[in-house]
Amino acid sequence: MTPSDQTQLDAQLQRLHLQYVQSHYQALASKAAEQQRSHVDYLAQLVEGEFTTREMRSIERRIKNARFPVRKTLDDFQWSWPKKINRAQIQNLFRLDFIATNTNVVLIGNVGLGKTHLSIALGHAACTSGHSVLFTTAIDIINTLVAAQSAGQLKREIRRYVKPAVLIVDELGYLPIDKHGADLLFQIISERYERAPIVITTNRVYKHWAQIFNNDSTLTSAILDRVMHHVDTVVIEGKSFRMKDEVDE
Repeated sequence: MTPSDQTQLDAQLQRLHLQYVQSHYQALASKAAEQQRSHVDYLAQLVEGEFTTREMRSIERRIKNARFPVRKTLDDFQWSWPKKINRAQIQNLFRLDFIATNTNVVLIGNVGLGKTHLSIALGHAACTSGHSVLFTTAIDIINTLVAAQSAGQLKREIRRYVKPAVLIVDELGYLPIDKHGADLLFQIISERYERAPIVITTNRVYKHWAQIFNNDSTLTSAILDRVMHHVDTVVIEGKSFRMKDEVDE
């Protein structure tokens, strides 16, 4: 191949955004020649490398767009700390069947038991399997929607929470929610109902959810009706892992 031919090929590969092929075709061609591999084998190796590189970029892009506060995986989880946890149930969730069946996931337990960790790990697994994810907190949703409503952009902002394949709502119940905030949160839950799942972490069992929503029994019933119609509830019991050092002393 002449220098001008190589320059043209590099330019074409760049325009086609075949970055892996552009970076590796010469080295792999020399290696294929040494090993007397066929042209088809050489082409397959280039295509496989390009495909793998693009897949990794796509995964990283989905993880970035998910806005996880930190990266967590199931391998990092401290199974031995909670007093009560259904490990088999949680591991089954990581098969991600709940996404296809539009089944919500609610993780219930006191602070410091790994609910947020598990929700992030579940979201991370969804990202690596090709699903879009958005992580947020209940209060952040409400504050964002209140601001959007004031700016006349409520519908557009609601779409942001409806669009992802998986929406993770962390810390529901940690701070009280007034009626206006509850109404806005209900719109998200209602829009996603039987269309796409929500993963919720909360420190309140279902019978106390009315306390979260300013003791509005009607609105609470409407929210619970949609959340619990298709739900996998994970209950975790024990003392806060963040208090572990004090407990050990």
